[in-house]
Formats: sequence, structure tokens, C-alpha cells
Amino acid sequence: MSIAPFKFKEFTVNHDRCAMKIGTDSVLLGAWTSVKNCPFSVLDIGAGTGILSLMLAQRSDAQHIEAIEIDDSAYEQCVENFENSPWGDRLFCYHASLLEYIEEVDDKYDIIICNPPFYSEDYKTKNDSRDLARFSDAMPFKHLIHAAALLLSKNGLFSVVIPQKEEQQFINLASKVNLFPKRILHVKGNSKTEIKRSLIEFSFQKDTTETSELIIENGRHNYTKDYISLTKDFYLKM
Repeated sequence: MSIAPFKFKEFTVNHDRCAMKIGTDSVLLGAWTSVKNCPFSVLDIGAGTGILSLMLAQRSDAQHIEAIEIDDSAYEQCVENFENSPWGDRLFCYHASLLEYIEEVDDKYDIIICNPPFYSEDYKTKNDSRDLARFSDAMPFKHLIHAAALLLSKNGLFSVVIPQKEEQQFINLASKVNLFPKRILHVKGNSKTEIKRSLIEFSFQKDTTETSELIIENGRHNYTKDYISLTKDFYLKM
């Protein structure tokens, strides 16, 4: 069965060769991450389709938006998505693991963004690419945080989306490398469900954390005003 491209207002993402397809987590993170610091350089860790890089290319004037992806097929598709976008001259994807990338670059980034693999359960599927994209042993949180601390510019922002149950552990790990939560967004499917995801934005400046909540739907496909406001520049039907 063929998988149709995902069409956004200003770009299209092919994801038929990527283990992880376009999902709400990435769209929320790409739309929510602050670009108020007028970033010059952006790093997208574990890019997959390249959706986060493409969203930040649309939202900012950053001249260097670099992505890293370890999976062969996802890397190739990410490169194609970049080349077919309106911002191909600003987007670059590297075929490397996070640890390999750290060893090779000396650059600092104004925004580091990541939708990391976070299924830490023992269960695995027979699809190696999907397991690589889904399970946190492929990119442990401590490795991700260590990389962010090394590669983030002095006034930069590090932005992630993780399961809410992992929030405190992630914040505790980040504090050990002097990264502190600046903003947190708690995401719920609807008003009656529990918080499912935490979007967290870190910086090296320790200050009061701004915490807010987003409810996606009032009912099935009846999206809240807050969700529409956040994603309307991207989704075709918003």
C-alpha cells in the first residue's frame, strides 16, 4: 500500500520510507518552539522526514538549518524533502549518529530541536528501522542532553517533546549540565484525558518556568481554538 505525501500549506513531506510517519508530536513541537531569539543556526537531532527542520525554515530566517539522521532510508528521504522544499539552500542533512556528529563538529546552534525516540519498554517489533526510531536505547536521554549542552549557543534554546511521565527525570538530567526549563507545555488529547506529552524548552539561564496546557480536541476532529491557533500556519484545513 502506497503512503501519500503529507501536504502542508507551504511544503510537502514524503514519509513512505521513514519508520516514523508525520505525527502530532512533531507538528506541535515545530510550531511551539520559540524563534524569538532570531536564530541564525538550527540543529534537528534525529530528523526522520525532516519535518521539524522544514517547519523552522518556514518560521524563521535561520541561514543554517542542519539535521542529523542515522537510518539510511530516513536520511535519503529527508534529503529529498529538503531539496523539494522552498528552502533547500538553507537545509542540510547529515547521515550520522548523534555521537559521531558531536565528534566531528565544533559549531554552536541557536536552536536545537528533537522529537526523540522514547519507548523504553523491552518490547520490540520485527521492523529494525521502526525500532530504531521508536526506542530510547537508540538515543538515550542522557546522550541527547549531553549533546545539547555541548552544541547549544550561550543564549540558545533546546526544545524537545517527551512523554509526560518522563518529564521530571529529563529535567533532572538536564540540570546536571546547567540546562533549565524555560517553558513547558502539557498536551492533552481532550479535557477528560490525562496529560500525554510534555514539550519542554531549555536554556542555560535559570529562571521561573512558564508552564501552560494545550488541549487538542473538544471532540473527534473538533479542534480547540488553542490548537488551531498554534498549527494554522501549517495544516491545510486549519
